Amino acid sequence: MSNNSFTYSEQSGGGEAAELGQEATATISPAGALGLFSSDLKKNEDLKQMLESNKDSAKLDAMKRIVGMIARGKNASELFPAVVKNVASKNIEIKKLVYVYLVRYAEEQQDLALLSISTFQRALKDPNQLIRASALRVLSSIRVPIIVPIMMLAIKEASADLSPYVRKNAAHAIQKLYSLDPEQKEMLIEVIEKLLKDKSTLVAGSVVMAFEEVCPDRIDLIHKNYRKLCNLLVDVEEWGQVVIIHMLTRYARTQFVSPWEEYAGLEHNEKNFYESDDEQKEKTDQRKKPYIMDPDHRLLIRNTKPLLQSRNAAVVMAVAQLYWHISPKSEAGIISKSLVRLLRSNREVQYIVLQNIATMSIQRKGMFEPYLKSFYVRSTDPTMIKTLKLEILTNLANEANISTLLREFQTYVKSQDKQFAAATIQTIGRCATNISEVTDTCLNGLVCLLSNRDEIVVAESVVVIKKLLQMQPAQHGEIIKHMAKLLDSITVPVARASILWLIGENCERVPKIAPDVLRKMAKSFTSEDDLVKLQILNLGAKLYLTNSKQTKLLTQYILNLGKYDQSYDIRDRTRFIRQLIVPNEKSGALSKYAKKIFLAQKPAPLLESPFKDRDHFQLGTLSHTLNIKASGYLELSDWPEVAPDPSVRNVEVIELAKEWTPGDKAKEENPAKKFYSESEEEEDSSDSSSDSESESESESGEDSMDSSEDSSEESSSEQNSESGSATEAEDKAPTKRSSETRGKSDSEDGKKKNKKSKTSDSSNAESSSVEESSSESESESESESESRKVTKEKEKKLKQDRTSLTKDVSLLDLDDFNPISTPVALPTPVLSPSLIADLEGLNLSASSSVITVSTPVFVPMKTHVLLHRMSGKGLDAHYFFPRQPCIFGDKMVSVQITLKNTSDRKIENIHIGGKKLPIGMQMHTFNPIDSLEPEESITVSMGIDFCDSTQMATFQLCTKDDCFSVNIQPPIGELLLPVAMSEKDFKKEQGMLTGMNETSATVITAPQNFTPSVILRKVVNVANVGAVPSSQDKIHRFAAKTVHSGSLMLVTVELKEGSTAQLIINTEKTVIGSILLRELKPVLSQG
Repeated sequence: MSNNSFTYSEQSGGGEAAELGQEATATISPAGALGLFSSDLKKNEDLKQMLESNKDSAKLDAMKRIVGMIARGKNASELFPAVVKNVASKNIEIKKLVYVYLVRYAEEQQDLALLSISTFQRALKDPNQLIRASALRVLSSIRVPIIVPIMMLAIKEASADLSPYVRKNAAHAIQKLYSLDPEQKEMLIEVIEKLLKDKSTLVAGSVVMAFEEVCPDRIDLIHKNYRKLCNLLVDVEEWGQVVIIHMLTRYARTQFVSPWEEYAGLEHNEKNFYESDDEQKEKTDQRKKPYIMDPDHRLLIRNTKPLLQSRNAAVVMAVAQLYWHISPKSEAGIISKSLVRLLRSNREVQYIVLQNIATMSIQRKGMFEPYLKSFYVRSTDPTMIKTLKLEILTNLANEANISTLLREFQTYVKSQDKQFAAATIQTIGRCATNISEVTDTCLNGLVCLLSNRDEIVVAESVVVIKKLLQMQPAQHGEIIKHMAKLLDSITVPVARASILWLIGENCERVPKIAPDVLRKMAKSFTSEDDLVKLQILNLGAKLYLTNSKQTKLLTQYILNLGKYDQSYDIRDRTRFIRQLIVPNEKSGALSKYAKKIFLAQKPAPLLESPFKDRDHFQLGTLSHTLNIKASGYLELSDWPEVAPDPSVRNVEVIELAKEWTPGDKAKEENPAKKFYSESEEEEDSSDSSSDSESESESESGEDSMDSSEDSSEESSSEQNSESGSATEAEDKAPTKRSSETRGKSDSEDGKKKNKKSKTSDSSNAESSSVEESSSESESESESESESRKVTKEKEKKLKQDRTSLTKDVSLLDLDDFNPISTPVALPTPVLSPSLIADLEGLNLSASSSVITVSTPVFVPMKTHVLLHRMSGKGLDAHYFFPRQPCIFGDKMVSVQITLKNTSDRKIENIHIGGKKLPIGMQMHTFNPIDSLEPEESITVSMGIDFCDSTQMATFQLCTKDDCFSVNIQPPIGELLLPVAMSEKDFKKEQGMLTGMNETSATVITAPQNFTPSVILRKVVNVANVGAVPSSQDKIHRFAAKTVHSGSLMLVTVELKEGSTAQLIINTEKTVIGSILLRELKPVLSQG
């Protein structure tokens, strides 16, 4: 989508579309005159006519409107026939939007989608990677069993595609095909096995997801890819990280021995009294085997640790559960700080995190004790969060902090949230049972609560006191008497039943009170709740057995009332008690033991945490949250007694013939470039799997395995397809390499130089070596299907065609947004159409060993008003340019916007609305902000491609209630990126930019303003340029390139006699050069 906008009235070509729309309106206006009832008949008629138009602009306008309707949740399925006709459009923008529509509606309109199946198949060979991926998505969305073979073939082809984006979509399609036809499992496993070897971070998460859905039990597929996945983990997209971490947690539990065994040897060290010395020695020898962690186990723990700082809560939670389940107990403590950090997130995240902390805090209190105050309840917390925090506080309670916690609980009991107050009372009861030193204190506090005005608080207190008194009844006769008096005022059935049960159990300790309570209950028996009635019957039975003189008649009266009660439970209980306690001829043998049955010693209740039995579920899963096994849940296996063979994770290194290529000489001549080119090579090039795999081994502390044995798994199609493609995810991810990798031996560096030269498209030697490896792998994999052989032949031909290209193009020199060093985009040599097609969507730039983008010399903090608080109804917005490479695109300028709520009310749903951008200009907006509290501010990033012009980017900044039209106009100096180059290169480039490409002016000012530091400060304040070293004191040079086109901008300040200086600017972009000259001249002239 050229402008990523669906505001059709503001796009180019809108005039033609509007004319067509007017024609459509004119044709349907007679029907419109009939009134409201006929309006539905002509609904979307104008869109259908626009889609059938011969003008591409009208079709594009219609498609934007249709996709806009879908985005707003409106049903556009009736337009399917009109849209599907345009699937073969020559216009790439129309085609993209058509596929967006088809992905949404293909499943609903299967019959119509099937009619275009041949078009989708042709689109799988389209030069544009987005079209190929979209075609595969549409095919996999048509849920018809008849096209399963076509889908299978499409997935196989896409899995060997040059573009990592297409391979990623192939991994997504695997899951859809498996759900449609599970019988394809074996063939899909072959594709998964192939994709698991992919070096692209974009593909890794998706293929592991497919693995988890299709064949989670095939652990053997992971062995060879384990180290690669561990090392790629940091650079994979966030949701891919979550999937991979969960899978690797299961893998670790099956492949490594328990790291917790190191503590088991420290227990049971004392010698048994009757044990002989020999037996003792034998046991000691068994325990003395020290635990040594497997290097691969350590690799996983070490590589996941940085992800604890992720901005994504799911990633942090995934790493936390990994540490909990597979790391040594001494190292698991580092997750506590990260989990506590997540408590600042929204309430849904808090709920899940607190549930997991509650489970952890039962087993390992020490992890969260330092963060006790983080679990104090806030008044703004919802009830579900409050109860979870109470649970954690109870788990963390000990003799040292109980006094602090009890003071905190006293406040909670007074809360207006009655459910929370009741939960607090239960918490006090649990603390009393767990910590014997405060049992009496808690009991006295609960008794005080019995005089509370709130009935729910009193009722809950009674229930908790009943449980506490069960533990030591003899000492608390006074409390029982006090509670008996409360029967007149308490109406909550559970509380009344609890008091009656307590009096019945202790009727011999309160002989005067118990009969009187029974008398009162007999009066109100018919109006009581069923729960209370059952306890009245029990109390009557107990008193009949212990004090029959006073209560015999009362009990018989109650039994008669119960005999005719409406509830069959009460009637059954009455018949049972009468037969048991009132002796007669029909009484059985049980009546002799009635007293023992009713007045038996009851065990004290155990007040346990509801999270105690959840630890058998894997943390962070739906099953753990629900405390029930959910569909699709994969259980963690127990640690193996003996670790399986670790050599299965060793990757055999394939020695390729080392041939001299011109690339070697170039590298030797420029050793300074070596660091960057190596790191790019290791992430982007996949000519042979041995490169990254051996690197993985070295990072895990293992020696690289040298072997001449070839691997049949590496077909030439994979080698060719991956050698020339740079993934979009790797473009976004910064290059990360540990000091271990940088410290490799010279011999390995030499190998990498050879490998890099082989992967270069411009090298003749490379093509021959690839053909050799291709023929080898074909000879070793004769059992492969015919379709794969045909694919290889095609790719071999393509490779031969590419060797005829000019030798200056290298596919490895891809711009990866490295803030330290990025190649300058100089004019590229002419490429063959097939190569351009393969590389469409990727950022290709010719390599330059001398000109690189450098870090900005100075970043002015000047902010510009985007929206004034008066105009924005309390929403204040400022923007500034941070002079950093934009993460959203290499042609975009990074803009940071600070939004502040200056009103006294919450502002909700802050987002970018309609955009009115000049032709060619693009904008990447920030994600919508749910809400902004009063006086709260937030900074967000945007990317805007100004196309090397100072035209304004106009758009709407919207809230839930209002939309405000705002604009951003860049200063000319912010359209540049600083360039580091030598003086020799500066003069060489300047010599090629003379004549019309040169503008100059004379600057007059005081001599003290011409010192080097003053000139540098003034120039970099105006423009984002880099200083070039100069051998002449009177000449100051600065260099930059334009962000959009990469054209060089060379600035020279040459000091003349007296107080004058010559300002010269050389650039192809003469308009930008003249504007920059106008802005620099007054700044340099000022004192």
